[in-house]
Amino acid sequence: MRKIHINASRDYDILIGRNLLPDTGSYLRSVCQPKRVCVISDDIVFPLYGATVAKSLEEAGFEVSQFIFPNGEPSKTLSTVSQIFDFLTEKHFTRSDLLVALGGGVVGDLAGFAAACYLRGIKFIQIPTTFLAQIDSSVGGKTGVDIPGGKNLVGAFWQPSLVLCDINTLSTLPQETFADGTAEAVKYGLIYDEHLFDLFRQHLLEEHLFDVVYRCIEIKKEV
Repeated sequence: MRKIHINASRDYDILIGRNLLPDTGSYLRSVCQPKRVCVISDDIVFPLYGATVAKSLEEAGFEVSQFIFPNGEPSKTLSTVSQIFDFLTEKHFTRSDLLVALGGGVVGDLAGFAAACYLRGIKFIQIPTTFLAQIDSSVGGKTGVDIPGGKNLVGAFWQPSLVLCDINTLSTLPQETFADGTAEAVKYGLIYDEHLFDLFRQHLLEEHLFDVVYRCIEIKKEV
């Protein structure tokens, strides 16, 4: 496992490795004491990884709830955020509690925006499960939703307290979803890092993924 430290309005670490999800609770306890946690995910990702994350959190002493919404960009709306607010209120979440975003960019944007707004800001962590989310949307604190006037026109900068990039989650991605992240990584290589681009010219193989994710996040931090 490797760690990248991000200096922002709230400093945080990005952990990159394999088999991180079964130890989510331990990693989270390194940044906060056990409390109530709401895992926010979609109906594709949660059946794959939700039970593993929830079990780890519970074993570490956290009280776990989950909010699951239909996957895809159509859910990235103020209506879904409002439903999250209602759920957190119903569960009596306070500013001492936190959210866990488990999924791709849509999940991270929604959960991050909800965290930025609920009670004027509560902590959240990112567990990105797509290639694009791991190298782009989970880094930098950008959150937001779409409105009828356009994509991502409503949002906030709200830094996570921790980001866990488990490379193993990339193995379950559909080919077209993985290609979205590949295009972003190729762009980093073309613009900024010849060595990174060489990995793609030699074919992006499974053993390269760890190095690619790590280097892409380093580049995003540098620029």
